[in-house]
Amino acid sequence: MSTEKRREDNSAHTGGATAPLLPEVFNPWTGWKYSQRYFEMLDKRKALPVWEKRCKFLRYLHDNQTVILVGEAGSGKSTQIPQFVLEANFLKKHSMVACTQPNRVAAMSVSRRVAEEMDVTIGEEVGYSIPFEDCSSPKTILKYLTECMLLREAMADPLLERYKVIILDEAHERTLDMDVLFGFLKVVLRNRPDLKLVIMSATLEAENFQEWFNGAPLMKVPGRLHPVEIFYTVHPERDYLEAAIRTVVHIHTREPPGGILVFLTGEEEIEDACRKITKEICNLGDQVGPTKVFPLYSSLPPAMQQEIFQPSPAPLNEDGSPGRKIVVSTNIAETSLTIDGIVYVIDPGFSEQYVYNPRIRVDSLLVSPISKASAHQRSGHAGRTQPGKCFRLYTERSFNNDLPQKYPEILRSNLATTVLTLKKLGIDDLVHFFLDPPAPETLMRALEVLHYLGALDDDGNLTKLGEIMSEFPLDPQMSKMLVVSAEFNCSNEILSISAMLSAPNCFVRPKEAKTAADEAKARSPSACHISYKVAVLTTDEDLSWCLENFLDERALKAADDVRQQLVRIMARLNLRLCSPDFNSPDYYVNIRKALLAGYFTQVAHLERTGHYLTMKETQVVHLHPSNCLEHKPEWVIYNEYVLTSRDFIRTVTDIRGEWLIDIAPHYYDLSNFPSCEAERVLRRLYRKREKDKQDTKNRK
Repeated sequence: MSTEKRREDNSAHTGGATAPLLPEVFNPWTGWKYSQRYFEMLDKRKALPVWEKRCKFLRYLHDNQTVILVGEAGSGKSTQIPQFVLEANFLKKHSMVACTQPNRVAAMSVSRRVAEEMDVTIGEEVGYSIPFEDCSSPKTILKYLTECMLLREAMADPLLERYKVIILDEAHERTLDMDVLFGFLKVVLRNRPDLKLVIMSATLEAENFQEWFNGAPLMKVPGRLHPVEIFYTVHPERDYLEAAIRTVVHIHTREPPGGILVFLTGEEEIEDACRKITKEICNLGDQVGPTKVFPLYSSLPPAMQQEIFQPSPAPLNEDGSPGRKIVVSTNIAETSLTIDGIVYVIDPGFSEQYVYNPRIRVDSLLVSPISKASAHQRSGHAGRTQPGKCFRLYTERSFNNDLPQKYPEILRSNLATTVLTLKKLGIDDLVHFFLDPPAPETLMRALEVLHYLGALDDDGNLTKLGEIMSEFPLDPQMSKMLVVSAEFNCSNEILSISAMLSAPNCFVRPKEAKTAADEAKARSPSACHISYKVAVLTTDEDLSWCLENFLDERALKAADDVRQQLVRIMARLNLRLCSPDFNSPDYYVNIRKALLAGYFTQVAHLERTGHYLTMKETQVVHLHPSNCLEHKPEWVIYNEYVLTSRDFIRTVTDIRGEWLIDIAPHYYDLSNFPSCEAERVLRRLYRKREKDKQDTKNRK
């Protein structure tokens, strides 16, 4: 075939857009010959529903700056649309395509799949970028990244000039970062006519997106690759966890081969379910084939998250029953994540959601019913590789009448980090910036906290301290703690604590050895934050040491990786790294003061009744059972406020009351505390401080 004829055929195939010459044998991205696997995967790609719309999509993108694409779960949009864009030659020299994902697991797995389909090495032409890990290179032309990472890149490059096409995947999830991107990219598009934007959603509720982006064209990709049969319960289930385990056993014993995906709410519930499923199937003996049960949740170390992509176990013998893979996951598996071999989905209809109450400044983790859109997403996983079945552990009537609408995360979140990011991006009109504006009280609380932290001045403008804080991928309080730690001569120690708080929990507490695990943790200094510092400093120890001290080696490694990245950021910002003398009596005092410099808004006081009272909100709270304090100190700072059966504060460290006035006098002014209880305690502190001053003066 002549060069001219091949170029004409390619142009027709891409809907008239200018297309590069695609060799019949050689890979245009690498120059090497395509492997046999490439052609096998190409046949599978062509069978996806989105492939039929390839030409139409490229025409839309050629003629418009923004395109909105709606396609069901399993239609292939997350893997194919970025490749269509690459093949249609929308890129210029040294430019890239960015495709966002709502979580790190999806970004890693989808990028690896696309690298296989393009027959390239992951990290080279196709890469990914997630918090504390960048797997890309100067050769990268397609990058999958989490939404927060694209926002961080925008801080250094406000017009995102390195990208020619940006694809926002899973837009229907309406995460906090996605809503920020909606507002930010609307501004960028006005200043960059050459930039193309593709918004991809799995639900038909895309009219809001069209209106927000000035009537952008909407394109639909109908149908799933394979049909999914839906089953409902006849009556509501009293215990959805037991019902889910029972359904897993039923499928394994009676249904044809195929993987099982179970959706549950949180880490503890998932780990408990994994143990019970393994035990139930072991009790069946040789009646059934072998199983592999994998947990999946966001705080799981990345190496363990990748285990879900392992194949199903082989039969025990030639005549034995086939093996089966069982994945028990939170709602992070609802998104672009495709787990090969999944045929059966079990959906109890619940998920965990953080809900922020700005009045009492509390983030509560609540188990709530999912939306219809989420139920639809979950069932789609059963039909991605072959016809499947979805078992919904609720009635059809509940599905039709009781499942709530899905509310954007911005309407139920603490916005302090978001506001700091927007201020760094130069956005001042926060009220009209969002597609769905947050509650005014939530916005005011965020501005108030940032002002007290010193990130904003009296006029609401970003201060120099605020600019430095925004460079860290941490919440503002932790960023402030890290930035000012050098003033207390303990930045190395605070780095370790910040890394541990940003990584999965390293303290292991197995059911069979709870007492020994608690004793091992108690050997650390009597403050939870400082225990984290001690833990991270041991990352070079061997596995036997970790087992002996009930520490998770993978979590320690993850924390060490986070720490190294924070060290690089501090070096770039010329922040001093230092440590006090370990033998000094002020060693732990300095660390506690640095912690208080960031978390002075999260302080609780011990009352005579034996419970704690938070200072500003005057909420009655209790120390979480996981704390490692040997006594009940009069004053504590806390990292988390957890609302479960009771109101708990978790990850706590004891402090001295007089430090509040020394370190945060602007916050602990009596006029800021109208509560009788808090005012009484503060007045006592001020009187004690005056008495100490007078005593010092008299001694002189």
